[in-house]
Formats: sequence, structure tokens, C-alpha cells
Amino acid sequence: MTPETRSTPRSNTQRALDELRDLIFSGDLPAGSDHLEVELAQRLGMSRTPIREAMLTLEAQGLVEVRPRKGFRILSLSAEDMEEIYQILTELESLAAERAAARGLSEADLAILAQAIADMDDALSSEDRIAWAKADDRFHAELVRLGGNARVAAIVGMYNDQVRRARATTLYMRPLPHQSNADHRAVYAAILDGDQETARKTHAKHRTNASRLLTELLQRPGMKHL
Repeated sequence: MTPETRSTPRSNTQRALDELRDLIFSGDLPAGSDHLEVELAQRLGMSRTPIREAMLTLEAQGLVEVRPRKGFRILSLSAEDMEEIYQILTELESLAAERAAARGLSEADLAILAQAIADMDDALSSEDRIAWAKADDRFHAELVRLGGNARVAAIVGMYNDQVRRARATTLYMRPLPHQSNADHRAVYAAILDGDQETARKTHAKHRTNASRLLTELLQRPGMKHL
């Protein structure tokens, strides 16, 4: 088997994973809906094998349930689910902020973090919520990377998928996130100053406030489950 042959199934699986995640987050595959391998394979124009492999990954990420001989079910997401997820994210991301502050990082080291904050400010100035959400994702991913713990990054990455899914539904229901941007700047400043306690506490407060807002939105009538 050539290297090219070996790489093809992997690239097809990644493409299936990316496209299925997009369909779930956009609501084209709504929560509670059931789907068969053959249906999704036809929809994405590929064989059933990469669909099956992608769905196993999505099951591990808490997005779908694999049902033997019955296909796949897109899992619902409740306000209670989000509260539990945010408890995990708050602890792990705050730890990452503390570890990043302990590393003596320079402005050059924090360039990606700074750019994400600048992009969020630009997005808010034009009230572009989608651009803001993308920049916010980059900020949190970079913050965790700067913490230097690969296992923390893996866990946070998995649960952030759930946050993106809920946020996509509530993005236009919330006020413009000016306070969130201010929180990000405060975390950045604490990391640059090497202030571990402030970095951790500031980020913990930021995530706690975000959790409260999102769960309140999900508890509105008609929003119990996504």
C-alpha cells in the first residue's frame, strides 16, 4: 500500500467529520433527529466507512449517539448540560491562564492572543457577531495552548464543541459582549505581568458569567434543548 493510499481514508474521515460538525452546528442535522450511514454518505458524496468513523469521533465528543443497526441520533443539549460543561471549562481554562502567567511570556509570545482580542473589538464595532464568535474561539484555544498542557487542551477542545453549538443558537439573543472583551484584555494583561492569581481568578469569573448568561438563555421557553 502506497503512502497516498494510506492517507486517503484518513482525509475522507476528516472531511466527513468537518462537514458533519458543520451540519450539526448549523441545525441542518437537528437535535433529536435520526440518520442512517447510507443517507449521510449520499448527502456528503462519499462511502459509508468515513461516515462511520467520523460518527464515532462525534460520539466521543458528546454530539451524537451511535445506535447499532439503527444509525445515529443527534443528541440534545440542555441548560443543565451546559452548566456542567462550563464547570469543567472554567476550571481547566483558568488553570491554563494561571500556567501561562507562570511562564514569563513576552508580548511576542502573546501575539495570537492579542490579535484575537483586536479582532473581537473590530467585530463588535461593526456588530458582526459571527466574526466575534470566531475570534473568541481563537482566544480561548490560544489561551489553553499557552497553558502548555496537552491533556487539558484535548479535554477543553472536546467540550468547546458543545459551547459552540449552544452559542450558535443563542448568539443573536444576547447583548453585544462588550464585557467579555474587557475580560479578555484583563486576562491578557495578567498573563503578560506574570500575575498567576489574577489570571486565574479573572478568567474564572469570565467563564462563570458566560455560563450564567448562556444557561439563562437556554432556559427560555422553547429553548430547553438544542
